Amino acid sequence: MDYAKSVSRGDRIFDVAVYTILTVIMLGTLYPLLYIVSASFSDPMSIIKGELWLLPKHVTLSAYQKVFQNPDILLGYRNSAIYLVVGTAVNIVMTTMGAYALSRPDFRGRYVLTLIFTFTLLFNGGLIPTYLVYKNWLGLYNNLWAMVIPGAVSVWNMIIMRTYFQTSIPGELYEAAYIDGCSNIRTLTSIVLPLSRPIIAVMIMYYGVAHWNSYFTALIYLNDHWRLPLQMVIRSILIQDNMNGMAGGDGESLVEQLLLVEGVRYAVIVVSSLPMLLLYPLVQKHFVKGVMMGAVKG
Repeated sequence: MDYAKSVSRGDRIFDVAVYTILTVIMLGTLYPLLYIVSASFSDPMSIIKGELWLLPKHVTLSAYQKVFQNPDILLGYRNSAIYLVVGTAVNIVMTTMGAYALSRPDFRGRYVLTLIFTFTLLFNGGLIPTYLVYKNWLGLYNNLWAMVIPGAVSVWNMIIMRTYFQTSIPGELYEAAYIDGCSNIRTLTSIVLPLSRPIIAVMIMYYGVAHWNSYFTALIYLNDHWRLPLQMVIRSILIQDNMNGMAGGDGESLVEQLLLVEGVRYAVIVVSSLPMLLLYPLVQKHFVKGVMMGAVKG
């Protein structure tokens, strides 16, 4: 029977309504992004006059020139890249080891540990006790590890990865590895990890975005200006209104500097968002599979 004929009128109306709502949501989400990109390439006077709607007006690269001439932006980029690479590597290693241990049925006490880990999702010691522990006891203040160790493991992500191991990797593979004399580490590296690329890609996406957008940890634990990540630099530019020094230049009048500030604001947002927009297509093919795996058991 033809599928189009078998679908009832109510189903077709429902499908049209769903697609219409999704289209409206997509446009509502996409338009601000396109507007920011267009504004970053447009003449500042067009932005102030409200002439810009979608496409750039009087295209210029002056805002991007000012952004990349600012040493704080480049320094923030370097710091954020370091925190992202080191932090994500630590996150993946720690999360994978914890999830693998909790997924093994022969691991005694895994239910108790899962309960303890889950408890941390609901309760914590608070900002001040945590700050005192990290600074006075662990020495995690004003250094690289202050951006890495506090968030080394996300319990939520570890539970997702544990579920993937339990539902996607057959128990017979573990038994075969045990018969062949493989240790737990060898089983993890030779069998589990090669079959877990989708969930690892998802974890890289989750942790990478979190590290790139992180600013609160740096606000609390970093003191030196040259250690600050890009988001803290952008915060000082956008929130604390430190734009005039960034936009100023030789031979520019005060009016020109104030106009250029408008374009620089949007250019800074585009520059900070670009790396994550480039990262997503690299893991997109594994993203849906990794997220949905374990939701339905075959």
